[in-house]
Amino acid sequence: MQDERAKRIPTGIESLDPVLAGGVPKGSVILLVGEPGAGNREFVYSSILFSSKLKEKGVENQKVSLPEEIAYTTFTRLSSSIAEELELSFKGDITKDIENKVNFIDLSEIYFELSAVPTGWYSSTSVIERFQKKSDSVGIVSKLAESLQNHPKNSMIVIDSITDIATENTTASEWKDLIGLLRGLQRVSKKWESVIYILLSDGILSDSRLIEIADCCDAMITFRWEESSARKRQRVMYFEKFRGVMPHLEEKDLVKFAVRITPESGFEVSNIRVVI
Repeated sequence: MQDERAKRIPTGIESLDPVLAGGVPKGSVILLVGEPGAGNREFVYSSILFSSKLKEKGVENQKVSLPEEIAYTTFTRLSSSIAEELELSFKGDITKDIENKVNFIDLSEIYFELSAVPTGWYSSTSVIERFQKKSDSVGIVSKLAESLQNHPKNSMIVIDSITDIATENTTASEWKDLIGLLRGLQRVSKKWESVIYILLSDGILSDSRLIEIADCCDAMITFRWEESSARKRQRVMYFEKFRGVMPHLEEKDLVKFAVRITPESGFEVSNIRVVI
């Protein structure tokens, strides 16, 4: 009987999963660093949409394992606005009933609690309820850790985005707490046998802090814009590192991919580009 730990969790992206031998290794914490509009968010959107479709249909490949749960954690955005963005971005029945297929976790009340944002902008609860929550509340990093423990094993989890809290936790002790959480997450994700996507905006953090965060992750994939020969901008995806995957990609010179995004198919590897 095949070891469950050797199975992979599909990304759901048809043009990419075959390159990854069916998907990504269980227990992978994957950092997705992107320039504005370059594709890291569309990668995540496509992954949750098409993975939910795969869960409906099932797969016969014994080397892959579909996620028990697909969870999407956000610090500043409403689940309804994410669902609306998905519906506006993609065509067909890809997004049908997505709010019931994905477990959206909204941590915005804690995120905004100590900000200058008016309470009515992020909360509809009463003053008494907010006071009770505030008296029982913990920091956003601790709350994130708490929420991550509530998912079943073999899940696909999205954290959107670490940018929101990395730029808030600027003191030495706050940064230490965030890095401690990420290192703990990298360790426990193997026990959970889950795949965790962490979104991060490129150019927001200093190089040294980006390296610290990347060091806490099993994989780092960057999404950038490049000028093509026709003087058109082209989205490009780079595999900077990937535990258990990089040797196979480098053996075939497959570490840099040209990407396109379409309303019908979402994120696609349209042309695999070799690096010589």
